[in-house]
This record gives sequence, structure tokens and C-alpha cells, in this order.
Amino acid sequence: MVTMKDADGPAAAEAGGLVVGRTASLWQDAWHDLRHRWVFWWATAVLLLVGLMAAVPALFTDRGKNENCDPNLTRLPPGGEHPFGTDLAGCDYFAHVVHGARPTLLIGVAVTLFALLIAMVFGMLAGYYGGLLDTVVARITDVFFGLPFVLGATVILVAFPGHGIGAMTLVLALLGWTTMIRIMRAQVIAVRGADYVQAARLLGASDRRIMMRHILPNAIAPVIVVATLNVGNVISGEATLDFLGVGLQYPQVSWGLQLNLAQSYFVDHPHLLLFPAVFLSATVLSFLMLGDAVRDALDPKLR
Repeated sequence: MVTMKDADGPAAAEAGGLVVGRTASLWQDAWHDLRHRWVFWWATAVLLLVGLMAAVPALFTDRGKNENCDPNLTRLPPGGEHPFGTDLAGCDYFAHVVHGARPTLLIGVAVTLFALLIAMVFGMLAGYYGGLLDTVVARITDVFFGLPFVLGATVILVAFPGHGIGAMTLVLALLGWTTMIRIMRAQVIAVRGADYVQAARLLGASDRRIMMRHILPNAIAPVIVVATLNVGNVISGEATLDFLGVGLQYPQVSWGLQLNLAQSYFVDHPHLLLFPAVFLSATVLSFLMLGDAVRDALDPKLR
């Protein structure tokens, strides 16, 4: 008989021996794959930087929003005490770029978390029970799926002026859950007939236990990938609404609002458009690249 001391895992398994070791899982395999991808680490580094800017802006600048502004120093080019120059009100532009990260990132993450929660609850229930509940959820999803994301948000926000970050989050969450709920429902339908689910049902497990312990862990991976990609899409949509003038309003600060204020001065003062555009693009691109990397790591066919 071949023992573990005489052979490695595969050899012992082939000879009929017992392989002793840590049980592999989908997420462990995905992490092992991700940590060897430079794209994952690049995107993580960028998002960590932006996250620190949003959470602790004092690490990067000692100026607050719209503080220490000098009307005599408007639209100065980058250099000296103002590495990113100054804006239309003579405020330090670097400080505004730093403070602009918080609302942009907050709205993107909050909207995605709300959409993910909706998808997990109603997608799970519709896919597991089927019948009338599934039909109602599917038809409501179709109705909201037919509403253009940016156009629908524009109409709602124009109808309710004076909105802030909370209203923006609510409106975008209302329109941004349809893709995730469809994927969650499809995954649950595919998993609910698996042998281990049937075994758990025969052993007397409740529906709640089956959904939480057996179906959700095996259905959530594609939804997590879409959620990661969705953060970048929401941030892009929020910036678009700010740029169109229907999103956040001055004296609030966001990258999209900075682009809106700078559009008329791009030729003579390109730095007003360049810096927020670079940070916005890098953030959106990082979320998209992170989502692609996670998708490739979770799908064995793409490895």
C-alpha cells in the first residue's frame, strides 16, 4: 500500500491511498489565480488610492472643500503651491479633486450594494419558488430594464430639483438592479435541481436553509462579477448626470461636476478638465478591469 510518505497527493490518489490536505474551493482557486495577475494588483492599487482619498482626504490635503479660495487667483496653471492649479473661484484644484472622490465613489458603491441586495433577495425567491412569483418578478424586471439608465435618471432628477447624494443614490439604485437580478434568477434555477440540493431537501432542511447554505454560495459568483463591473458603470453614469447639470450641484464637489464647470474653459485652461477626467477614467477602468479579472478567475473555462 502506498502511503502519503511514499508518494505525493496525485500518486497516492491513483494508488488508492487517502489524500490528506486542505479542501480546495472555488474562491480559493480564484484567489490563487488572481494573485498572479498584474491587472488585479494594478486595479486594486488604484482603487485603494481612490478609496483613501474618499475616506481620509486629510492624508492628501489640509484644505477643505471651497476653503482658502482667492478670487484673484482664478484658473492658475499647475505649479507652486497649487500642483493642479486653481479653479474658477480661485480654490486649490488638487483639494477639489481629492474631495471629489468621496461622493463619486460613495454613490457608485452604495447603488451597487442596494442593487445587489435586491437581486439576491428577489432573484433568489423568484428562481427558487418559480410560478406566479417568478412571473411577477420577471415582468417587473422587464419594465425597469426597458428604462434607459441615464435618460430615466435625468427625467426623475429634473422633476425633483435640490437633490443631494442620497437622492442620487436612490434614483440610480432604482434603475440599476435589473441585470443582476436576471443573472441571480438564472443561476438559482440552474442550481436548485442539483443533487446536493435534493439531498438537503430529503434530509428535511428548510427552504431558508437550502437557499442560504446550498444555493446562494453556488449561485452568487457571477453576480459578484457583474456587481464589480456595475460600480464602474454607476460611477460613469453619475459623472454623466453631473456633467449634464442634473446631478450634484455647487457647492458640492464631484469629478463629474468639475467636468461640467470646466467644459467652457478647456481650450485656455485644459487642466480644469484634465485632472478630474484622469481620476474618473482611472477609477472606472480599474473597476472594469477588476471585474474582468474576477470573472476570468471564477470561470475555469477562461483560465
